Amino acid sequence: MSTVVPGRTRARDIDRAGTAGKLDAAYAEGQLGAAEYHDRIAQARIARTLGELSELVADLQQAADGPPAVVPAPRSGYPPGTRARTADRRSAGELLDRAYREGQLTEDEHHAATELLAEAVTLGDLADITADLQGPRHTPVAPRPSGSGHPRRYFAVLAAAALAVAFGAYTLAGRDTGSAVSAPPPAAVEPVAEQPRPAPEGPEPLVFAPPNLVTGAGLAQFIAEYRERFGDTVADEVWLHPDHGDVERAVPGQPNRLVSYDYRGGFNQSDDLTTRPVDTPTVDLGTLDAGAIGRVLTDAPAIARVPDGVVTHMSFEIQTFPPYDGVPAVSVYVSNSFDESGWLLVGPAGDVLRVRPFEG
Repeated sequence: MSTVVPGRTRARDIDRAGTAGKLDAAYAEGQLGAAEYHDRIAQARIARTLGELSELVADLQQAADGPPAVVPAPRSGYPPGTRARTADRRSAGELLDRAYREGQLTEDEHHAATELLAEAVTLGDLADITADLQGPRHTPVAPRPSGSGHPRRYFAVLAAAALAVAFGAYTLAGRDTGSAVSAPPPAAVEPVAEQPRPAPEGPEPLVFAPPNLVTGAGLAQFIAEYRERFGDTVADEVWLHPDHGDVERAVPGQPNRLVSYDYRGGFNQSDDLTTRPVDTPTVDLGTLDAGAIGRVLTDAPAIARVPDGVVTHMSFEIQTFPPYDGVPAVSVYVSNSFDESGWLLVGPAGDVLRVRPFEG
C-alpha cells in the first residue's frame, strides 16, 4: 500500500485558486507588499504540490472577520514571525498614542516608536515595540514609575514642601511665646488636575474610495482614470480587486525600466524602478469592452459553479499557456467563505474562453 505524503501531494487548479484567494486577502490587509504579492501569485500559478502552496501562505494570518487585538502579540495564537496586517499596525499605533497621552512615553520616544511601527513586518515586531506599555484593556493597580518632569511628582513635591513650611512656622511660634501651641490641622491641599498631553499633531490623511473595480462600471471608470493619468491605455499587467488595483508598465521613454503603481482612487508609484526586458508584451486597456465584461463578472459565480461566490480579483495580461499563448485576456477569480474557488478566462470582447469550475 502506498503512503500519501501531504506535502508532496499533487495540487489541483482549485488548490492553486484557493491559495491565490488567501494571498489576495493578505495583500488587501497589508500583510504583503505589491512586489511580494505578485511574486507569490506567480509561484502559486505554477506550484505542483500542496507543500509548495502551503509555503506561500505559511507566514500569513487568516482573513480577519473582526477587529484585531489591541496589542497584536504572539499570545494571539500566531507565532511572532506571522505577518502583521495594516489593522494590526493601526491598533499598535493607537496604543502608542494612548501611552504618549498618559505619560508613558516622551514625545521623542513616541516619535521613534512610530517610525519603527511604519517599518514593522511581523506581529513579533509590533509586540517588541509595545512590550513595555500598559494597554488600554488593562487597568493598572500599581502606581506608574515616576519620570523626570512628570506633573504628578512635581505637584506632590510642592504639597510636601508647603506642609513642612507650615509645620515649622507653628513650631517656631510656640517656642517664641513660651506656650504650648497646638498646631491646627493643615489646610487641605486642593488636588491639581493633571493636564492631558495633546495628541501628536499631523495632517489627516485624505482617502478617496475607488469604485468596486470588479464590476463593469468600476472597470470603465478605472480605464478612464488610467487614460487621464498616463495619456494612454497600455500596460504590462493590470490586477484589479474590489477596492484597489495594481499596474505594471514601462517607464515612458525607457522601455528597459519597469514601474509599478498602486491604485486606490488615484495612482501612486508603489515600488522602485526595476529592469524590464524591452520585448515584454503589453496589453491595451482600451480594447476591453467594459459593459460585456461586466456582465460576465456578474454571472461569474454561477459560471464557475461556486456557491455564494464573489469575484475576488481579476487580471489583464498576455497569456502564456496553450492554446491561448500570446493572447491578451482577462482572468477572473471567484471564491467563497469556504475557500471554494473557480476561474474564468475572458476575451477583451467579453467572450468566455475557458472555465475551471469548482468541482465540489
